[in-house]
Order: sequence, then C-alpha cells, then structure tokens
Amino acid sequence: MDLNQKIIFADTVFAQEVDDEMVILDMESENYFGLDEVGTSIWQAMQEHGTLQDVFDALLEQYDVEPEILEKDLSDFVEKLLESGLVEVKAH
Repeated sequence: MDLNQKIIFADTVFAQEVDDEMVILDMESENYFGLDEVGTSIWQAMQEHGTLQDVFDALLEQYDVEPEILEKDLSDFVEKLLESGLVEVKAH
C-alpha cells in the first residue's frame, strides 16, 4: 500500500454513525456495511485527512499500536473497501 495515495469515497456511499459504530449504505448495490469501533475510527480519519499517510499518522496517535501492525490493518481495511466498491485510491 502506498501511503501517499488519497482515498476517494464513491458518490453512492452514505455513512451514518449509530451507537459508536458506522453504518454504510452503498446506494448502487443497496448493500449495508457495519463497522466496529476501530473501523469507524479509520473511516472517520479517512474522511478528515487527505492521504493515507495522514490517516496512518492520526491513528498512530489515537491508538497504542505498533506501526507495522497499524499499516497492515489499514491496508487490509482499504482493500476491503476497494473490493466492495466503496472507495477508490488515487495518487496524491
């Protein structure tokens, strides 16, 4: 994963926080996705920050985690979002 990439959310995706968890609806596929607390934090960080590096840095400050583990978790999360068609990644 290239941390210099920027996340672009699909126009058909709507997200709403409910009881500390994020519920995501893809209007195109009509699929719902639920994120746990950590997934919600990653999603919110992706909305607030420009690049994956910025997301990574923000999460590293928020959580007591080894950088290598965080990078793998972030990469896996982005990969699942890409597979579901919820986001795109673009070179920054």
